[in-house]
Amino acid sequence: MKPQTTRRTFIRRSTQAAAMVAAFGNLGKGWSATAERSTAAPDGAAGDWQAGVAKAIITPETDVWLAGYGSKRSADGKLHDLWMKALALKDPAGSRVVLVTSDFQGVPKEMSDVALQELRRQFGLDRRDVMITFSHNHCGPRLGDDLVDYYPVEAGQVELVKDYTALMVKRLVAMVGEALANLAPARLEMGEGRATFAVNRRNNREPEVPELMAKGIPLKGPVDHTVPVLSVARADGMRLAILFGYACHPTTLSFTKWCGDYPGFAQIEIEKNNPGAMALFVNTCGADQNPLPRRNVALCERYGKMLAAGVEEALQRPMQRISAGLRTAFEYIDLSYLHVITRAELEVAAQDPAGVRARWATRMLQKLAAGETFAPAYPYPVHAWQIGREMLMIGTGGETVVDYALRFKKEFGAGTWVCGYTDDMIAYIPSRRVWEEGGYEGGSSLYEYGRPALRWAGDVEERIVSSVHSLVRQVRHQAGSA
Repeated sequence: MKPQTTRRTFIRRSTQAAAMVAAFGNLGKGWSATAERSTAAPDGAAGDWQAGVAKAIITPETDVWLAGYGSKRSADGKLHDLWMKALALKDPAGSRVVLVTSDFQGVPKEMSDVALQELRRQFGLDRRDVMITFSHNHCGPRLGDDLVDYYPVEAGQVELVKDYTALMVKRLVAMVGEALANLAPARLEMGEGRATFAVNRRNNREPEVPELMAKGIPLKGPVDHTVPVLSVARADGMRLAILFGYACHPTTLSFTKWCGDYPGFAQIEIEKNNPGAMALFVNTCGADQNPLPRRNVALCERYGKMLAAGVEEALQRPMQRISAGLRTAFEYIDLSYLHVITRAELEVAAQDPAGVRARWATRMLQKLAAGETFAPAYPYPVHAWQIGREMLMIGTGGETVVDYALRFKKEFGAGTWVCGYTDDMIAYIPSRRVWEEGGYEGGSSLYEYGRPALRWAGDVEERIVSSVHSLVRQVRHQAGSA
């Protein structure tokens, strides 16, 4: 999240970006116990797997503001509808998982907790067997208490967001039920393509990027340009679903129309190229990555087509067949704060002329006045799914930086997907490198997310890595012993 650009800056950047479109046409441990499930089966017919999909429209019909950028933005139209989608998988032993994808900017814990409780009650799905992901699209709607202090306070808007969030929980649960009801024999295959528009925004100044690209000067900083792809085909060979990922902020646009940003355009393009298939997008670890240049609809569409081309690249190559079997594990771990904010510090911050910090401090002081105490850590969700012997999916909460994807893919090998933006928006999740460097993603930005602190403790990466390795050992041990 970053403050919205001024109108003058927006117009200047849009003009620059539009001029560059043709030039870049070729851009080609914790407080809850770990839970796990294990089943496995040898290679066999496509019927070893069952898969089902469903989707639900989420475009608001009320004046819920657009999320992100820290300002009041009422929608004045749409480029295309927004969606939640669900992919359900079932192995021969009857174990099931459900992956939910969405065009939301951020799903807060208060929403995902309610949805997960209902999924368990209605369908018997355990916490470890469901991931609720969100693309982090900044042209999507507000939800619950996500970034609650980020926006101006208006009583009517509070009620609209509350009602809309409750409606989205109902639609999510119904959608998952539909996906489970649609389970049918399927074949799973995976591959990988490439798209190159993501730029490390910490190491490259945005105004300089177009000129650097035009001159062929390499950009700086770590990136992950891979496009992981999972193809799900029906028994008749026709594709049922195409799940794909990319590590980049969906912040190409910052206007006032509903739109899925580049992931939305990519899904539209993929579905056009693959009639009958549902395209589902997950943001892997793009917290420190931006689509650059940006602020232009033509560029947004271009990036969507570039990403879709990366998916098609994977689909047209020989793909890796995924053997049957599901092993899942999940836990919450404590991510500690560097320093829990005090009453005296909040009283000073409440006088800050910057609206976000003052609103946050005022709300925190109200909590203290009501007798609440602030916890020294936040419960952080971590998933590991072993899908067959070939695919490992790691799910992490919040805005994880690209270092996590690069590290885990190196440590766990081919077939590893590392998803950020899972279950809970939380805040930026820096690696040790980013934490030491500071800056927006690694510094004192936790107040923007409503946390009772300004910064994480320095061992945030160590804690997450320890948890991920523990969960992966569990699912892979069970796979090896099956």
